[in-house]
Formats: sequence, structure tokens, C-alpha cells
Amino acid sequence: MNTLVTTSVVSAAGRVDHLGAFGRDPWWIVIIKAVLIFAILVVLTLFNIWFERRVVARMQHRIGPNVHGPFGLLQSLADGVKLALKEDIIPTAADKVVFVLAPVMSTVPAFLAFAVIPFGPEVSFFGHRTPLQLTDMPVAVLFILAISSIGIYGIVLGGWSSGSTYSLLGGLRSSAQMISYEVAMGLALVAVFLYAGSLSTSGIVEAQDRLWFGISLFPSFIIYVIAMVGETNRAPFDLPEAEGELVGGFHTEYSSLKFALFFLAEYVNMVTVSALATTLFLGGWKAPWPLGGPIWAGANHGYWPVLWFLVKVMLFVFVFIWLRGTLPRLRYDQFMRFGWKALIPASLVWIVVVAAIRLVNVEGGLNRTWMIVALVVIGVLCVGAFFIGERDDREEQAGEVDEQSESFDAFAGGYPVPPMSSPHLSPQGQAPPSVMSSTAASGSPGGATAVSSTGKRED
Repeated sequence: MNTLVTTSVVSAAGRVDHLGAFGRDPWWIVIIKAVLIFAILVVLTLFNIWFERRVVARMQHRIGPNVHGPFGLLQSLADGVKLALKEDIIPTAADKVVFVLAPVMSTVPAFLAFAVIPFGPEVSFFGHRTPLQLTDMPVAVLFILAISSIGIYGIVLGGWSSGSTYSLLGGLRSSAQMISYEVAMGLALVAVFLYAGSLSTSGIVEAQDRLWFGISLFPSFIIYVIAMVGETNRAPFDLPEAEGELVGGFHTEYSSLKFALFFLAEYVNMVTVSALATTLFLGGWKAPWPLGGPIWAGANHGYWPVLWFLVKVMLFVFVFIWLRGTLPRLRYDQFMRFGWKALIPASLVWIVVVAAIRLVNVEGGLNRTWMIVALVVIGVLCVGAFFIGERDDREEQAGEVDEQSESFDAFAGGYPVPPMSSPHLSPQGQAPPSVMSSTAASGSPGGATAVSSTGKRED
């Protein structure tokens, strides 16, 4: 007991000393850091728009932007200027105050989340020793999750205040996605907290000095990557903006700078979740092992770590673009079912596994071989139960469809209107010719002559 108390006190003292590097900077250094973070995010947004268009163009054997500036790098700036100069329209049925504030509510939290992201270690900055991070706190990761969830209010209010049905449906879809995938994302991070023993971002980076959590906690890493794509409303999970169903989604009625703010918020959120994944699973600003170990001893000192951090973030951005250019959009019920019936149960099972492994590592007294065998058996049973449950659901739905089709009278109203889920439909979605050529109503709008059930013509 005394040993455990001593260990916890030393660990707590270490975290306090580590966080003590923050909060001592002069006010002007804090302002410079904030301005630099804002500038980096804006420049990354302009670059990522160009980068996405070029990568998707290469995937589709097109050229992409290549006229404005070298390699077309100024195309995003030209598009931004065009948006700023376009006419700003507010619909007549819109709630004007909420309509104007919604893009701001969506954009500001996206920037605030970067306040606790570490870009590098302590460096000499204008003659002062300061960490390459605006600030840190004992619950920094929870701060990021809370700030990111606030941004959804801007999307929901933007869709509601537009006075449009399509915009309202897009906002509701986005809120449902956030609720579903925020749970899976938070559960995926619990394993990281158990292994790091800290919720501060700088402390989690230091805990990955020997091995990245993306390797030792690979299931958490995969769950987080899937959840972050759904959280940011990116393809193939861009259902709040599905143009085939909702025209443009929650921002259908927006134009000019207000639409640009929504656009900016989407890309900044994409960088934010990528930076959080880099911090929690890929060692943050630390260089990869061969480079940061025996090859170059100074790779993790000075301003070089900023380069490693940005490279890792851009790898995640490339994954976002790769998914958009590769996968088709999911159906909304499939997407929600996957979040609630696959990701969240998998996260809960994985948390139990990690907690058991940590208990064995700390206290011992259990054969690890038998524990691994038991965990594998449990995992196989969970996967089997998932697929069996899906098959039972499909069979039940098929039975319900058959019952509905049997009790459905296509000619009850005088018009041949088959049910949407009828098994009697032809592949083109129309009734078979034998059905279409049978009895029709005498008042059918298609013509003046109809055939009665007795085979006589009726004028």
C-alpha cells in the first residue's frame, strides 16, 4: 500500500512539474502563439483544398487546378476571393440573427481546439524558453472533445434558421452523427488514458517515448480513425450534405462569406481531428523511430519536431481525401447502424480487454497465455453474434415485407400503385406488364377509354 501511494505521488508530482512549463509566458508571446496557430490553420485550409482537388483529379485521371500560381497553388485563394465578392443572400423565411451567427458558432470552436495541441518541445522563442504549445491542462483531451461538440450547434442552428426543409434535415442528420460517433470516439480514447496515465496532451506525447499507442493500441486507433471521419461529416459519411437527397444539406441557403465560414470550419475540423490522432496515437511531434533514434540524435530537438508533426497530420488528411475519392456514400440507416451496433460495442469490449491487460501488467498473478486465448475466444463470439444478429434482422424484415405485400391492394384507389418494397416489382421499379395491362380505373387520367373486369370497353 505504501508503495502504491508513493508511486501515485511521484506520478502526480511529475505531471504537475510537466504542466508547470505553461502559464509563465509573457502576454506578447501568448499573442504571437495564438496568431501563429490561426495563420497555420488558415494556410493549411487553403493548401488542403488545393491538395484534395489535385489528389482526386489524379485518382480520376484528370488534371486538377494548375493555372493560378505555380502548380495551381493560388486556386484556393482565388476561390476565397470569389466567395467574398459574391452576393450575400438571406432567405425571407430565415431567422436572420441565428442565420448569421450559426457559421461563426461552427468556425470558432474549430480554432479553439488547437489551443492544447503540442507542436514541439521547449525551445528558445524570442529569448524565452517556452513550449511549442499555446497551453495545456490536466484534462486537455476532454477540452478538445467538449469544444468540438460545441461546433455542432452551428450546423444544427444553421439548418434550422434557414427556413428550408432540406437544410433542417441536414442539420438533424449532422447532430445524430455527432451523438453516435462522439461516443465511439470517446470510448476509443479511454485505452490511451489508461496507458498514458494522463489526460494532458503533452503528457500523452511523453508517454509514447518508447512505443506509439497506434501500435500497442491498434484497435483503439482504428476505431478513432473511423469515428473521426464520421464526426467531421466527410465522405463516405457526408450524409448531412448529400446532394442527391438534400440539395446541399445544412448550408443549402448560405452564400458568400457565411458559406465560406462553414467551408473553413469543415477543413479546420479535419485538421483538428488529424492533429489529435497524431498526438494520441502517432507520438505527436516526435520523429519516427529510425530517424529519432540511432540515425539522428537531434531530430526531436529545436524546431524540427514541428516538421514531423505536420507530416503526420498531412498523412491523415491524405487518408480523408483517399476515402472521398474511393468509397461511395453509405445509406443513412447503414451508417447509424454501424455506429451503434458495431463501433460502440467494439469499443466497450476493447476497454475491458485493455483494463485486464493493465491489471495483469501491474499486479501479475495470472497466466498471460490463457488470458490471450480467452480474449480471442470472446472476440470471435462477439463477431459471430454481430453477423448472426444482422442475418436475423434481415430475415425478420423480409418476413414483414412479405406480410405487407400480401395485404396490400394495388388497385384500392383505382390506380395501379405497387408498394415500394413489394417483391412483385420488376427490376426497373415498375409493376410487371401483366399487372399494368390489367384492370384500370374508369377515371384514369391517361386516356378516355378503359377496360372493365368483364372485358368490355367503357367510354
